[in-house]
Amino acid sequence: MFDEKSYNIKMDKAIEVFTKELSSLRTGRANAAMLDLVKVDVYGQQMPINQVGSITTPEPRMINIQVWDANNVSLVDAAIKKSDLGLNPQIDGQLIRLPVPELNEERRTELKKLIKSIGEKCKVSIRNIRREANEELKKLLKAKEIGEDEEKSSEKNVQTITDDHIKVVDEKVSLKEKEIMTI
Repeated sequence: MFDEKSYNIKMDKAIEVFTKELSSLRTGRANAAMLDLVKVDVYGQQMPINQVGSITTPEPRMINIQVWDANNVSLVDAAIKKSDLGLNPQIDGQLIRLPVPELNEERRTELKKLIKSIGEKCKVSIRNIRREANEELKKLLKAKEIGEDEEKSSEKNVQTITDDHIKVVDEKVSLKEKEIMTI
């Protein structure tokens, strides 16, 4: 039997990952989620910053990271500098301050392109899930587990689910672009 729900859930997960990537992009405001994708090489493994210190945003253009272990301050500093966030850490003992500068026009257009490419990747993964579903339908038809009518209607349903998910991705992309282009 064909299970559309499992493919719907897979597409939802793809959008979830996409949303998380979008939230890590730097707009003009300080946001702790910006640091989610930055990994620090501590204790012999890659760890997210929120596991080596506490992250706060005391003001709209400032992120503070209170590193728990003084030995890790320089490692966190290096990881932030290495990331493509374009932030310049200021170290004050075990506290790292990250001033979030205004976005210039060039950086805005760069981010717009990046958002579009992240959106495209998400759409590709959604389409791959659709292809996977259609292949399963063809196998079931070949094995005579379902009829042609059922295959066609399931294919239509999968296409509808795909279209809905792609529409969600497009909406999120345009919202994020508006957010970035707003000064």
